[in-house]
Amino acid sequence: MKPYRITSEFNAITLPAGLRQRHATKAGVWAVIRILEGTATLVYVDTGEVRHLTPCEPGLIKPEQTHYLKLSGLVRLKLEFYDSDPVHSL
Repeated sequence: MKPYRITSEFNAITLPAGLRQRHATKAGVWAVIRILEGTATLVYVDTGEVRHLTPCEPGLIKPEQTHYLKLSGLVRLKLEFYDSDPVHSL
């Protein structure tokens, strides 16, 4: 499965502020956070679950799932957007 959109590469300086704050994906949209270098923390607001993302452990965000990202140190990442569940693309 291929994403319908892939963002440009972000780092701790260029990551949009909105991604560091509580927000949700739209209905029918899944997202995958791909860490290219370093680590990040993905917090799912509704459940309180915390995932530590690495280049080997991407983060999956389901439609309308409220979440935010925390970056620590040198991090490079991209976001991929899908119109169906990308579980087999992880």
